Amino acid sequence: FAVHQSLKFESGSVDSIYFGNHQYFVFAQPFSGKCGFLEWDHVEMVFRDNDDINSTSTVICKPLLIDNQLFIIVAQLFGGSHIYKRDVSVNKFIKIQDIDILKIRKPNDVETFCIDDESFFIIADSSKAGSTTIYKWNGNGFYSHQSLHPWYRDTDTEYLEIANKPHLILSSSSQRPVIYQWNKSQKLFERRTDIPEMEDVFIGDSKVMKWDGSMFNEIQTMPSWGSMYAILGSDYSFTKVYRWEGKKGQFIYFQELHIQSPRGFSSVSIDN
Repeated sequence: FAVHQSLKFESGSVDSIYFGNHQYFVFAQPFSGKCGFLEWDHVEMVFRDNDDINSTSTVICKPLLIDNQLFIIVAQLFGGSHIYKRDVSVNKFIKIQDIDILKIRKPNDVETFCIDDESFFIIADSSKAGSTTIYKWNGNGFYSHQSLHPWYRDTDTEYLEIANKPHLILSSSSQRPVIYQWNKSQKLFERRTDIPEMEDVFIGDSKVMKWDGSMFNEIQTMPSWGSMYAILGSDYSFTKVYRWEGKKGQFIYFQELHIQSPRGFSSVSIDN
């Protein structure tokens, strides 16, 4: 991997979205107070400024497409979190909804997913007084669908399917990761199991886990004190890229990237 373009701002997270035949990156920029949108320029072959959503102490700007409508979930540490919609008639973002500040006090992660053609997103709340909450689209707005365990200071959530069944993995700073499984009849997530022997991200190593039919088992440990991502970005060393080696059944060190304090990764493929 080689540097293609450097951007002159700091950001806390990044996501990509393809909308209206254009490829975008969306950056949460907490210090400048905005969600910044960059659009791919097919002529100059770089990403250029496109639009902004003004915000306060923004940690996540999460895009969500529903029926060709673009929504942006703007998660903030102060001033509450909000949802914006792209109004194509005036070519700008319009705030359509506030998110309940009694449940979401200190958002740390947002993930979107779809179950049985219904759209959801989940906000992991890392405050002691907040509650990680799932929101559902009802055709007019997003409404609280289910609150998962409160008081655990959740730091990260991931959606995945195991044996064609929807699951959520929820990590927190006060207990080991918990796995929830979707109950199709009740249309709710139920706690299924947890992942044992997992240390705090700033203390232990990163682990690659594989589902064996009933639980996750460790297949590989990567030394990554202070790391936070699958592409292991660290506050204390250079970022390391690993490549999957099928014959060995594990990730092999591939490349080192000289990046300071990375906070997010997103990959896109453009023009082949």
